[in-house]
Amino acid sequence: MVLIPAGSFQMGDHFNEGKDNEWPVHKVELNAFYMDVTEVTVGQFKKFVQQTGYGYGGDWNHVAKYSPGDDYPMIYVSWHDATAFAKWAGKRLPTGAEWVFAARGGLISRGYPWGDDETEARDYANFAGTGGKDEWDESTAPVGSLSPNGYGLYDMAGNVWEWCQDWYSGGKDFKVWRGGSWNFAADFLSVASRNNSRPDTRYYYRGFRCVSGLDEK
Repeated sequence: MVLIPAGSFQMGDHFNEGKDNEWPVHKVELNAFYMDVTEVTVGQFKKFVQQTGYGYGGDWNHVAKYSPGDDYPMIYVSWHDATAFAKWAGKRLPTGAEWVFAARGGLISRGYPWGDDETEARDYANFAGTGGKDEWDESTAPVGSLSPNGYGLYDMAGNVWEWCQDWYSGGKDFKVWRGGSWNFAADFLSVASRNNSRPDTRYYYRGFRCVSGLDEK
């Protein structure tokens, strides 16, 4: 894990280029916290299942199709699966605000984890198609394969969408996920981009990473 410093930022699409659910822009202040450098891997999740006997309801063959090794991001995990792993690890899922602040990597008023230049995306993100350092077209990439952001975090854009702690728009039916993925287009790589689904769903393009507060570590 790496330390993400305390700070404040304007959360949302302040470029007026995003989707309706990226509004309104609002100021958020955060205390310092720790975040996993990479997405939780298949190997880490397997260890959790083996040590706890957790009743994982997904299909390991489906996982292996798109994440074919222990150093690839764990996919086909529900929000409940991710939360159970985080609790076992002594951590938790990030809030949406924590995720966005960390994804910015210390950059202010930038659209992506690396800056504003979308042409640099292939050096930082595994998303639909290939090019640059992104050589994975039909699967996730091993975690940490591309360049990190300013905080040393890998795959904050692309590879897999990541579950967050928050309910979507204040409701109790859907949980937020952020970051884009290996099979989504570049416009989903924005730090303001977000999506949502029911917490019991599992998909081949969604995983997670964990955080902990200074008093939680």
